[in-house]
Amino acid sequence: MTHRGSRVVHVGALSRVEGEGELRLRVDGDGTVTEARLRIYEPPRFFEAFLRGRAHTEPPDITSRVCGICPVAYQMSACQAIEAACGVPVTGQLAALRRLLYCGEWIESQTLHVHLLHAPDFLGHPSAIDMARDRRADVERGLRIKQAGNAIVELLGGRAIHPINVRLGGFHSTPTRAALRPLAERLRQARDDALATVEWVAGFDFPDAGADWELLALADPGRYAIEGGTPTAMAAPSSAGLTEDSTEALPTRAFPVHDFERHVVERQVPDSTALYSSLDGRRHLTGPLARYAISGRWLSPLALQAARAAGLGDPAAGVVCRNPFRSILVRAVEVVYALDEALRLIDGYEPPPAPAVPVPARAGTGHGATEAPRGLLYHRYRLAPDGTVLDASLVPPTAQNQDAIEDHLRRVVQARLAAGRGPDDDELRLLCERAIRNHDPCISCSAHFLDLTVERD
Repeated sequence: MTHRGSRVVHVGALSRVEGEGELRLRVDGDGTVTEARLRIYEPPRFFEAFLRGRAHTEPPDITSRVCGICPVAYQMSACQAIEAACGVPVTGQLAALRRLLYCGEWIESQTLHVHLLHAPDFLGHPSAIDMARDRRADVERGLRIKQAGNAIVELLGGRAIHPINVRLGGFHSTPTRAALRPLAERLRQARDDALATVEWVAGFDFPDAGADWELLALADPGRYAIEGGTPTAMAAPSSAGLTEDSTEALPTRAFPVHDFERHVVERQVPDSTALYSSLDGRRHLTGPLARYAISGRWLSPLALQAARAAGLGDPAAGVVCRNPFRSILVRAVEVVYALDEALRLIDGYEPPPAPAVPVPARAGTGHGATEAPRGLLYHRYRLAPDGTVLDASLVPPTAQNQDAIEDHLRRVVQARLAAGRGPDDDELRLLCERAIRNHDPCISCSAHFLDLTVERD
Protein backbone atom coordinates (compact mmCIF):
# COMPACT_ATOMS: atom_id res chain seq x y z
CA MET A 1 0.00 0.00 0.00
CA THR A 2 1.06 3.59 -0.49
CA HIS A 3 1.54 5.86 2.50
CA ARG A 4 1.47 9.64 2.44
CA GLY A 5 4.01 10.21 5.14
CA SER A 6 3.66 10.42 8.88
CA ARG A 7 0.41 11.97 10.03
CA VAL A 8 -1.43 12.89 13.20
CA VAL A 9 -5.22 12.70 13.35
CA HIS A 10 -6.73 14.73 16.17
CA VAL A 11 -10.41 14.63 17.17
CA GLY A 12 -10.93 17.53 19.52
CA ALA A 13 -14.29 16.47 20.95
CA LEU A 14 -15.77 12.98 20.72
CA SER A 15 -19.45 12.72 19.86
CA ARG A 16 -22.09 10.29 21.15
CA VAL A 17 -20.24 9.51 24.37
CA GLU A 18 -21.07 10.70 27.89
CA GLY A 19 -18.60 13.47 28.50
CA GLU A 20 -15.70 15.38 27.04
CA GLY A 21 -12.67 13.69 25.58
CA GLU A 22 -10.44 13.84 22.55
CA LEU A 23 -8.47 11.44 20.43
CA ARG A 24 -4.95 11.70 19.06
CA LEU A 25 -3.70 9.16 16.54
CA ARG A 26 -0.22 9.08 15.00
CA VAL A 27 0.67 6.93 12.00
CA ASP A 28 4.27 6.77 10.77
CA GLY A 29 5.16 6.90 7.11
CA ASP A 30 5.50 3.11 6.94
CA GLY A 31 1.89 2.68 8.10
CA THR A 32 2.70 1.78 11.70
CA VAL A 33 0.39 3.16 14.39
CA THR A 34 2.73 4.57 17.01
CA GLU A 35 0.22 6.39 19.19
CA ALA A 36 -3.50 6.07 19.93
CA ARG A 37 -4.46 8.20 22.88
CA LEU A 38 -7.88 8.81 24.40
CA ARG A 39 -7.46 11.95 26.48
CA ILE A 40 -10.17 12.87 28.96
CA TYR A 41 -9.97 16.60 29.58
CA GLU A 42 -13.03 17.32 31.72
CA PRO A 43 -12.02 19.18 34.89
CA PRO A 44 -11.38 16.87 37.86
CA ARG A 45 -14.55 16.25 39.86
CA PHE A 46 -12.91 15.85 43.33
CA PHE A 47 -15.75 13.70 44.68
CA GLU A 48 -13.38 11.63 46.80
CA ALA A 49 -12.01 14.78 48.41
CA PHE A 50 -15.30 16.42 49.33
CA LEU A 51 -16.72 13.15 50.67
CA ARG A 52 -14.18 13.44 53.47
CA GLY A 53 -15.72 14.91 56.59
CA ARG A 54 -19.28 14.07 55.60
CA ALA A 55 -21.63 11.89 57.65
CA HIS A 56 -21.77 8.21 56.74
CA THR A 57 -25.37 8.64 55.60
CA GLU A 58 -24.47 11.14 52.87
CA PRO A 59 -22.35 9.33 50.21
CA PRO A 60 -25.30 7.59 48.48
CA ASP A 61 -26.87 10.96 47.68
CA ILE A 62 -23.60 12.76 46.94
CA THR A 63 -22.09 10.11 44.68
CA SER A 64 -25.30 9.73 42.67
CA ARG A 65 -24.36 13.14 41.22
CA VAL A 66 -21.20 11.69 39.69
CA CYS A 67 -23.24 10.55 36.69
CA GLY A 68 -26.69 11.44 35.41
CA ILE A 69 -26.79 8.23 33.35
CA CYS A 70 -25.75 5.78 36.11
CA PRO A 71 -26.75 7.37 39.45
CA VAL A 72 -28.17 4.09 40.80
CA ALA A 73 -24.82 2.36 40.27
CA TYR A 74 -23.13 4.94 42.48
CA GLN A 75 -25.87 4.83 45.10
CA MET A 76 -25.85 1.04 45.33
CA SER A 77 -22.04 0.80 45.48
CA ALA A 78 -21.92 3.48 48.19
CA CYS A 79 -24.67 1.83 50.24
CA GLN A 80 -23.03 -1.56 49.93
CA ALA A 81 -19.64 -0.25 51.08
CA ILE A 82 -20.89 1.80 54.03
CA GLU A 83 -23.25 -0.93 55.23
CA ALA A 84 -20.29 -3.33 55.13
CA ALA A 85 -18.23 -0.89 57.21
CA CYS A 86 -21.07 -0.68 59.74
CA GLY A 87 -21.68 -4.44 59.75
CA VAL A 88 -25.30 -4.21 58.57
CA PRO A 89 -26.50 -6.61 55.84
CA VAL A 90 -29.54 -5.68 53.76
CA THR A 91 -31.46 -8.79 52.73
CA GLY A 92 -34.90 -10.04 51.74
CA GLN A 93 -37.35 -7.78 49.96
CA LEU A 94 -35.24 -4.67 50.52
CA ALA A 95 -32.38 -6.31 48.64
CA ALA A 96 -34.82 -7.42 45.95
CA LEU A 97 -36.11 -3.86 45.55
CA ARG A 98 -32.55 -2.61 45.15
CA ARG A 99 -31.97 -5.15 42.39
CA LEU A 100 -35.21 -4.07 40.74
CA LEU A 101 -34.12 -0.43 40.87
CA TYR A 102 -30.78 -1.39 39.32
CA CYS A 103 -32.62 -3.29 36.57
CA GLY A 104 -34.39 -0.04 35.75
CA GLU A 105 -31.09 1.75 35.31
CA TRP A 106 -29.70 -1.06 33.14
CA ILE A 107 -32.78 -0.89 30.92
CA GLU A 108 -32.68 2.86 30.39
CA SER A 109 -28.90 3.24 30.10
CA GLN A 110 -28.20 0.24 27.87
CA THR A 111 -31.14 1.15 25.62
CA LEU A 112 -29.92 4.73 25.32
CA HIS A 113 -26.54 3.46 24.18
CA VAL A 114 -27.84 0.81 21.78
CA HIS A 115 -30.44 2.93 19.98
CA LEU A 116 -29.22 6.52 20.20
CA LEU A 117 -25.44 6.44 20.60
CA HIS A 118 -24.13 3.30 18.93
CA ALA A 119 -26.59 2.02 16.31
CA PRO A 120 -25.97 5.02 13.98
CA ASP A 121 -22.38 3.79 13.53
CA PHE A 122 -23.58 0.50 12.04
CA LEU A 123 -26.29 2.03 9.88
CA GLY A 124 -24.32 4.87 8.32
CA HIS A 125 -25.92 7.79 10.12
CA PRO A 126 -24.12 10.67 11.85
CA SER A 127 -26.68 10.83 14.68
CA ALA A 128 -29.81 9.25 16.07
CA ILE A 129 -31.82 12.26 14.87
CA ASP A 130 -30.61 11.65 11.33
CA MET A 131 -31.24 7.91 11.73
CA ALA A 132 -34.83 8.58 12.85
CA ARG A 133 -35.67 10.05 9.46
CA ASP A 134 -35.09 6.64 7.84
CA ARG A 135 -35.71 4.33 10.80
CA ARG A 136 -38.36 6.04 12.87
CA ALA A 137 -39.85 2.75 14.12
CA ASP A 138 -36.47 1.55 15.43
CA VAL A 139 -35.81 4.78 17.30
CA GLU A 140 -39.33 4.87 18.73
CA ARG A 141 -38.95 1.27 19.90
CA GLY A 142 -35.81 2.27 21.77
CA LEU A 143 -37.54 5.22 23.38
CA ARG A 144 -40.39 2.97 24.56
CA ILE A 145 -37.93 0.56 26.21
CA LYS A 146 -36.03 3.42 27.82
CA GLN A 147 -39.24 4.91 29.19
CA ALA A 148 -40.03 1.56 30.83
CA GLY A 149 -36.66 1.67 32.59
CA ASN A 150 -37.31 5.27 33.59
CA ALA A 151 -40.63 4.19 35.11
CA ILE A 152 -38.91 1.68 37.40
CA VAL A 153 -36.35 4.24 38.58
CA GLU A 154 -39.01 6.88 39.08
CA LEU A 155 -41.30 4.60 41.08
CA LEU A 156 -38.60 3.19 43.38
CA GLY A 157 -36.18 6.10 43.34
CA GLY A 158 -38.60 9.01 43.59
CA ARG A 159 -37.56 10.48 40.24
CA ALA A 160 -36.01 9.21 37.03
CA ILE A 161 -32.74 11.15 37.29
CA HIS A 162 -30.62 11.29 40.45
CA PRO A 163 -33.07 9.24 42.58
CA ILE A 164 -33.82 10.58 46.05
CA ASN A 165 -35.59 7.61 47.70
CA VAL A 166 -32.48 5.48 48.34
CA ARG A 167 -30.91 5.52 51.80
CA LEU A 168 -28.60 3.40 53.89
CA GLY A 169 -30.40 0.25 54.96
CA GLY A 170 -32.98 0.40 52.18
CA PHE A 171 -35.34 3.16 51.08
CA HIS A 172 -37.20 6.12 52.54
CA SER A 173 -40.43 4.48 51.37
CA THR A 174 -41.35 1.24 49.62
CA PRO A 175 -44.16 0.54 47.15
CA THR A 176 -47.25 -1.57 47.57
CA ARG A 177 -47.91 -4.57 45.35
CA ALA A 178 -50.73 -2.62 43.74
CA ALA A 179 -48.30 0.17 42.77
CA LEU A 180 -46.08 -2.33 40.95
CA ARG A 181 -48.90 -4.03 39.04
CA PRO A 182 -49.30 -1.48 36.19
CA LEU A 183 -45.52 -1.33 35.89
CA ALA A 184 -45.41 -5.07 35.17
CA GLU A 185 -47.70 -4.74 32.14
CA ARG A 186 -45.50 -1.99 30.74
CA LEU A 187 -42.38 -4.12 31.24
CA ARG A 188 -43.93 -7.07 29.41
CA GLN A 189 -44.53 -4.85 26.40
CA ALA A 190 -40.98 -3.51 26.66
CA ARG A 191 -39.62 -7.06 26.78
CA ASP A 192 -41.22 -7.79 23.41
CA ASP A 193 -39.57 -4.63 22.08
CA ALA A 194 -36.24 -5.70 23.59
CA LEU A 195 -36.40 -9.09 21.88
CA ALA A 196 -37.07 -7.31 18.59
CA THR A 197 -34.06 -5.10 19.29
CA VAL A 198 -31.76 -8.12 19.72
CA GLU A 199 -32.94 -9.45 16.37
CA TRP A 200 -32.41 -6.00 14.81
CA VAL A 201 -28.90 -5.57 16.19
CA ALA A 202 -27.93 -9.13 15.22
CA GLY A 203 -28.37 -8.05 11.61
CA PHE A 204 -25.71 -5.33 11.83
CA ASP A 205 -22.43 -5.76 9.95
CA PHE A 206 -19.79 -6.33 12.64
CA PRO A 207 -16.16 -5.77 11.60
CA ASP A 208 -13.78 -8.56 12.52
CA ALA A 209 -11.85 -7.71 15.65
CA GLY A 210 -10.44 -9.45 18.68
CA ALA A 211 -8.39 -8.72 21.75
CA ASP A 212 -6.33 -10.64 24.27
CA TRP A 213 -7.17 -8.56 27.33
CA GLU A 214 -8.09 -10.09 30.64
CA LEU A 215 -11.76 -9.71 31.52
CA LEU A 216 -13.05 -8.56 34.92
CA ALA A 217 -16.63 -8.71 36.18
CA LEU A 218 -18.59 -9.60 39.28
CA ALA A 219 -19.85 -13.16 39.63
CA ASP A 220 -22.91 -14.13 41.65
CA PRO A 221 -23.37 -17.87 40.99
CA GLY A 222 -26.94 -18.75 40.10
CA ARG A 223 -27.86 -15.37 38.67
CA TYR A 224 -26.42 -12.69 36.42
CA ALA A 225 -24.44 -10.28 38.59
CA ILE A 226 -25.84 -6.75 38.76
CA GLU A 227 -25.93 -5.15 42.22
CA GLY A 228 -23.29 -7.34 43.88
CA GLY A 229 -21.00 -10.32 43.62
CA THR A 230 -17.38 -11.39 43.79
CA PRO A 231 -14.79 -9.77 41.50
CA THR A 232 -13.72 -12.47 39.05
CA ALA A 233 -11.06 -12.25 36.37
CA MET A 234 -10.86 -14.39 33.24
CA ALA A 235 -7.39 -14.92 31.83
CA ALA A 236 -6.43 -13.72 28.37
CA PRO A 237 -6.32 -16.33 25.60
CA SER A 238 -3.01 -17.93 24.84
CA SER A 239 -3.29 -16.98 21.16
CA ALA A 240 -2.51 -13.54 19.80
CA GLY A 241 -6.10 -12.48 20.40
CA LEU A 242 -6.89 -11.71 16.77
CA THR A 243 -9.95 -13.96 16.58
CA GLU A 244 -13.21 -12.48 17.76
CA ASP A 245 -14.49 -15.59 19.58
CA SER A 246 -12.69 -18.15 21.69
CA THR A 247 -13.63 -21.59 22.93
CA GLU A 248 -10.35 -22.08 24.78
CA ALA A 249 -10.89 -23.18 28.38
CA LEU A 250 -9.75 -20.02 30.12
CA PRO A 251 -9.06 -20.07 33.86
CA THR A 252 -10.80 -17.61 36.16
CA ARG A 253 -9.69 -16.34 39.53
CA ALA A 254 -11.82 -14.61 42.12
CA PHE A 255 -10.80 -12.33 44.96
CA PRO A 256 -12.81 -10.71 47.76
CA VAL A 257 -14.06 -7.23 47.14
CA HIS A 258 -11.99 -5.92 50.06
CA ASP A 259 -8.87 -6.88 48.07
CA PHE A 260 -9.96 -4.95 44.98
CA GLU A 261 -7.34 -2.22 45.30
CA ARG A 262 -4.60 -4.80 45.71
CA HIS A 263 -5.44 -6.24 42.30
CA VAL A 264 -6.74 -3.19 40.40
CA VAL A 265 -4.13 -0.48 40.72
CA GLU A 266 -4.68 3.06 39.46
CA ARG A 267 -2.02 5.35 38.08
CA GLN A 268 -1.91 8.96 36.97
CA VAL A 269 -0.92 9.85 33.41
CA PRO A 270 0.18 13.33 32.36
CA ASP A 271 -2.39 14.01 29.61
CA SER A 272 -5.71 12.89 31.13
CA THR A 273 -7.78 13.89 34.14
CA ALA A 274 -8.92 10.26 34.47
CA LEU A 275 -6.73 7.64 36.10
CA TYR A 276 -5.62 4.50 34.30
CA SER A 277 -5.93 1.06 35.90
CA SER A 278 -4.31 -2.35 35.53
CA LEU A 279 -5.36 -5.75 36.86
CA ASP A 280 -2.43 -7.46 38.54
CA GLY A 281 -0.15 -5.46 36.27
CA ARG A 282 -1.98 -6.37 33.06
CA ARG A 283 -4.40 -4.63 30.72
CA HIS A 284 -8.02 -5.59 31.36
CA LEU A 285 -11.57 -4.89 30.23
CA THR A 286 -14.74 -4.64 32.25
CA GLY A 287 -18.28 -4.27 30.95
CA PRO A 288 -20.73 -6.31 28.85
CA LEU A 289 -18.17 -8.57 27.12
CA ALA A 290 -16.65 -9.43 30.50
CA ARG A 291 -20.04 -10.00 32.13
CA TYR A 292 -21.23 -12.26 29.32
CA ALA A 293 -18.03 -14.32 29.42
CA ILE A 294 -18.06 -14.76 33.20
CA SER A 295 -21.80 -14.89 34.00
CA GLY A 296 -23.55 -15.54 30.70
CA ARG A 297 -24.62 -19.03 31.75
CA TRP A 298 -26.85 -17.42 34.42
CA LEU A 299 -28.91 -15.31 32.07
CA SER A 300 -32.62 -16.05 32.14
CA PRO A 301 -33.70 -18.77 29.67
CA LEU A 302 -35.36 -16.16 27.44
CA ALA A 303 -32.28 -13.92 27.33
CA LEU A 304 -29.95 -16.86 26.77
CA GLN A 305 -32.14 -18.10 23.94
CA ALA A 306 -32.06 -14.63 22.37
CA ALA A 307 -28.26 -14.53 22.69
CA ARG A 308 -27.83 -17.88 20.99
CA ALA A 309 -30.23 -16.93 18.18
CA ALA A 310 -28.29 -13.70 17.68
CA GLY A 311 -25.05 -15.61 17.15
CA LEU A 312 -23.31 -14.83 20.43
CA GLY A 313 -22.71 -18.51 21.16
CA ASP A 314 -23.34 -20.41 24.36
CA PRO A 315 -21.30 -19.15 27.33
CA ALA A 316 -22.09 -22.38 29.17
CA ALA A 317 -20.11 -24.15 26.44
CA GLY A 318 -17.14 -21.86 26.98
CA VAL A 319 -17.72 -19.49 24.07
CA VAL A 320 -16.16 -16.09 24.84
CA CYS A 321 -16.96 -13.15 22.57
CA ARG A 322 -13.90 -10.93 22.25
CA ASN A 323 -15.03 -8.62 19.46
CA PRO A 324 -15.68 -5.16 20.97
CA PHE A 325 -17.87 -4.25 17.99
CA ARG A 326 -20.34 -6.92 19.11
CA SER A 327 -20.66 -5.41 22.59
CA ILE A 328 -23.79 -3.64 21.35
CA LEU A 329 -25.34 -7.07 20.83
CA VAL A 330 -24.48 -8.16 24.37
CA ARG A 331 -26.01 -4.93 25.71
CA ALA A 332 -29.22 -5.65 23.81
CA VAL A 333 -29.36 -9.14 25.35
CA GLU A 334 -28.73 -7.65 28.81
CA VAL A 335 -31.77 -5.41 28.35
CA VAL A 336 -33.89 -8.52 27.72
CA TYR A 337 -32.46 -10.03 30.90
CA ALA A 338 -33.05 -6.88 32.98
CA LEU A 339 -36.69 -6.76 31.87
CA ASP A 340 -37.11 -10.48 32.56
CA GLU A 341 -35.51 -10.10 35.98
CA ALA A 342 -37.59 -7.03 36.82
CA LEU A 343 -40.77 -8.96 36.07
CA ARG A 344 -39.60 -11.86 38.22
CA LEU A 345 -38.87 -9.53 41.13
CA ILE A 346 -42.23 -7.79 40.83
CA ASP A 347 -44.05 -11.12 40.73
CA GLY A 348 -42.37 -12.25 43.95
CA TYR A 349 -42.59 -8.94 45.80
CA GLU A 350 -44.05 -8.64 49.27
CA PRO A 351 -43.79 -5.27 51.04
CA PRO A 352 -41.11 -5.42 53.74
CA PRO A 353 -42.08 -4.69 57.36
CA ALA A 354 -40.05 -1.47 57.28
CA PRO A 355 -38.60 0.57 54.39
CA ALA A 356 -35.09 0.39 55.86
CA VAL A 357 -33.03 -1.29 58.56
CA PRO A 358 -31.00 0.88 60.93
CA VAL A 359 -27.35 1.46 60.02
CA PRO A 360 -25.72 2.92 63.15
CA ALA A 361 -22.32 4.53 62.79
CA ARG A 362 -19.14 2.75 63.82
CA ALA A 363 -15.45 2.85 62.95
CA GLY A 364 -14.47 0.63 60.04
CA THR A 365 -13.62 0.30 56.39
CA GLY A 366 -16.19 -0.94 53.91
CA HIS A 367 -15.95 -2.02 50.29
CA GLY A 368 -18.68 -2.31 47.68
CA ALA A 369 -18.82 -3.23 43.99
CA THR A 370 -21.67 -3.36 41.51
CA GLU A 371 -22.02 -3.72 37.75
CA ALA A 372 -22.76 -0.35 36.20
CA PRO A 373 -23.93 -0.71 32.59
CA ARG A 374 -20.40 0.08 31.42
CA GLY A 375 -18.67 -2.24 33.88
CA LEU A 376 -17.56 -2.90 37.41
CA LEU A 377 -17.78 0.08 39.79
CA TYR A 378 -15.92 -0.05 43.12
CA HIS A 379 -16.31 2.10 46.26
CA ARG A 380 -14.32 2.11 49.51
CA TYR A 381 -15.01 4.22 52.62
CA ARG A 382 -13.13 4.50 55.92
CA LEU A 383 -15.28 5.74 58.79
CA ALA A 384 -14.54 7.27 62.18
CA PRO A 385 -16.39 5.96 65.27
CA ASP A 386 -19.08 8.64 64.81
CA GLY A 387 -19.49 7.71 61.14
CA THR A 388 -17.55 10.62 59.67
CA VAL A 389 -16.01 9.68 56.34
CA LEU A 390 -12.23 9.80 56.75
CA ASP A 391 -11.28 8.52 53.32
CA ALA A 392 -13.01 7.45 50.11
CA SER A 393 -12.02 5.77 46.86
CA LEU A 394 -14.17 5.43 43.73
CA VAL A 395 -12.93 3.36 40.77
CA PRO A 396 -15.28 3.71 37.77
CA PRO A 397 -15.32 1.35 34.79
CA THR A 398 -14.08 3.90 32.25
CA ALA A 399 -10.87 4.43 34.21
CA GLN A 400 -10.32 0.68 34.14
CA ASN A 401 -11.09 0.43 30.43
CA GLN A 402 -8.99 3.32 29.10
CA ASP A 403 -5.89 1.23 28.46
CA ALA A 404 -7.95 -1.42 26.66
CA ILE A 405 -9.76 1.24 24.60
CA GLU A 406 -6.46 2.64 23.39
CA ASP A 407 -5.15 -0.83 22.58
CA HIS A 408 -8.37 -1.51 20.66
CA LEU A 409 -7.83 1.71 18.69
CA ARG A 410 -4.30 0.69 17.75
CA ARG A 411 -5.44 -2.76 16.62
CA VAL A 412 -8.39 -1.51 14.58
CA VAL A 413 -6.45 1.21 12.78
CA GLN A 414 -3.46 -1.05 12.15
CA ALA A 415 -5.71 -3.73 10.65
CA ARG A 416 -7.42 -1.16 8.44
CA LEU A 417 -4.09 0.20 7.18
CA ALA A 418 -2.85 -3.29 6.42
CA ALA A 419 -6.00 -4.24 4.53
CA GLY A 420 -5.36 -2.14 1.45
CA ARG A 421 -5.53 1.46 0.33
CA GLY A 422 -4.84 3.74 3.22
CA PRO A 423 -7.91 5.59 4.52
CA ASP A 424 -7.98 9.36 4.47
CA ASP A 425 -8.10 11.37 7.66
CA ASP A 426 -11.89 11.57 7.79
CA GLU A 427 -12.15 7.80 7.44
CA LEU A 428 -9.62 7.29 10.22
CA ARG A 429 -11.47 9.71 12.46
CA LEU A 430 -14.78 7.91 11.98
CA LEU A 431 -13.16 4.51 12.45
CA CYS A 432 -11.58 5.61 15.73
CA GLU A 433 -14.75 7.18 17.07
CA ARG A 434 -16.66 4.04 16.23
CA ALA A 435 -14.11 1.92 18.10
CA ILE A 436 -14.32 4.17 21.16
CA ARG A 437 -18.12 4.00 21.19
CA ASN A 438 -17.90 0.20 21.39
CA HIS A 439 -17.01 0.73 25.05
CA ASP A 440 -19.58 3.48 25.76
CA PRO A 441 -17.10 5.45 27.87
CA CYS A 442 -18.96 7.25 30.64
CA ILE A 443 -16.99 10.47 30.94
CA SER A 444 -20.18 12.41 31.68
CA CYS A 445 -23.16 13.41 29.58
CA SER A 446 -22.48 15.50 26.48
CA ALA A 447 -22.82 15.55 22.72
CA HIS A 448 -20.43 17.58 20.59
CA PHE A 449 -19.64 18.28 17.01
CA LEU A 450 -16.16 17.35 15.91
CA ASP A 451 -13.10 19.43 15.18
CA LEU A 452 -10.40 17.62 13.22
CA THR A 453 -6.79 18.72 13.15
CA VAL A 454 -4.32 16.96 10.82
CA GLU A 455 -0.59 17.59 11.16
CA ARG A 456 1.64 16.40 8.32
CA ASP A 457 5.41 16.16 8.41
